[in-house]
Amino acid sequence: MNSARQSATQFTEVELKLALPSVDPRTLEQHLARLPALVRRKATREKLYNTYYDTPDDALNSQRIALRIRRVGSVDQPLWLQTLKMGGSGLSALSQRGEWEATLPNSDLQPDLLKATPWSQLDPDGALFHSLAARFTTDFTRTRWTVRHRDGSVIEVALDQGQIVAGEHNAAICELELELKAGRPATLFAIARQVASAVAVLPLGASKAQRGFALAHNMLGQPLRAQPHVLTPEMHVPEVATQVLREMFNHFSSNLHTLLTSDDPEVVHQARVGWRRFKAALTLFKKTPLVQAIPPWQGLKSLLKELGHLRDLEVASLETLPMLANAYVDGSNKRQEHWRALQHSLAQTADEQHKRVRSAINNPVTGATLLALTEWLESDQDPGASCVMAADKNWTLRPWARQHMERLRDQLKTTLKKSSKPDNLHHARLLAKRLRYGVEALRAVLPKRCAQRWRQQAARLQGSIGADRDLQHALRLAKRLKAHSTLLTFLRAVALGRRRPP
Repeated sequence: MNSARQSATQFTEVELKLALPSVDPRTLEQHLARLPALVRRKATREKLYNTYYDTPDDALNSQRIALRIRRVGSVDQPLWLQTLKMGGSGLSALSQRGEWEATLPNSDLQPDLLKATPWSQLDPDGALFHSLAARFTTDFTRTRWTVRHRDGSVIEVALDQGQIVAGEHNAAICELELELKAGRPATLFAIARQVASAVAVLPLGASKAQRGFALAHNMLGQPLRAQPHVLTPEMHVPEVATQVLREMFNHFSSNLHTLLTSDDPEVVHQARVGWRRFKAALTLFKKTPLVQAIPPWQGLKSLLKELGHLRDLEVASLETLPMLANAYVDGSNKRQEHWRALQHSLAQTADEQHKRVRSAINNPVTGATLLALTEWLESDQDPGASCVMAADKNWTLRPWARQHMERLRDQLKTTLKKSSKPDNLHHARLLAKRLRYGVEALRAVLPKRCAQRWRQQAARLQGSIGADRDLQHALRLAKRLKAHSTLLTFLRAVALGRRRPP
């Protein structure tokens, strides 16, 4: 750890973060110590206690800036460090950001040590500093290994186990940080693959600071929704593909991490939306060097299947069937009993399905696949191919975006004209999703009125076909759960009455 007593030392922190969701903490260190990269390395341990500071309105966190005081070691003989971190998108488990660190005589923030950092531009009159207050703390034990390779690369592997505390709220910390001290980021992934072969991992985009602020606002564990993309007409398609796919993959993987501890149906929904957006973007950008180099992702099939089953259960129980309850019961006590029995069976089945989803997330194959996709998104693509594409006017973002969205709209219209058979309607729904997700991703460079109209048409069509599909799923679930015959007859009649072209 770099430090100086009179001024803050600047360096660039490059690290890969992995959550370790399912390993027994009592044996975790033993698992890691047996890895080929660590088996002959001596581990060191230290207690780290950190206090994070910000203004009441989170002025620092809103700009992805973290300011903390760290106590290293015991309370009786502490070493105090003041650290400022800036930069990083927060959308990847691999982060790169500027860091300025200095030793302190005590636990008080020292404004003089911030003068030679970007803080001077951020807070020229000192008003921001004087409004700072402690927001939350982290308290954990760090077990550290240093790995030196013959090519000169140096990686610090740090296992952190402890907790984040914000007021009356707390959250566990159990993660691995691989920090690059020298060499190329690819070296981090080489060690991470060893970890993923031995224990279940999840690439972790949110830092301890980000999770701490979410905890302070009682927002940790909330579903993550799609984030807007900052695009300009001058951008070229290859760089846009990277930006868009990173955000969509983060949308998916962040909600997977939340699913480990949350039963919120919206988290399940957002995880599935994240993956669908990601798949739609893979099709949209399929001719870019990035997408053509995608690694196999078949290791996620089991997880995606279990997520789909869970979402079907929750939609049936919470959305589709409740709208039909009054029409079926109609004041009858017997029918009320039929309905309650089905809802009870659905709830029990959903609870069991949550366990299957968590088991799939904790499967090492899932983590290894997510890690491979993370490495792919962060890898350097062929610069020659990207330059050729950037020089080609056909790859200039604005005309390319409009052309592709118009093509999708035309495909959708053609599919709808063919027939109202289930296969065609299913294909139309998939096209509607691709159109909607594409328009939402590229909205900033599309004609405003066209984008609004296309999105509304796609969403309306997706909802119309989806409602019929959801009812069919609810009927199949009711059959499988052995609902009363009278209730099944009612659901069949409703489903038959809704069969119509969208």
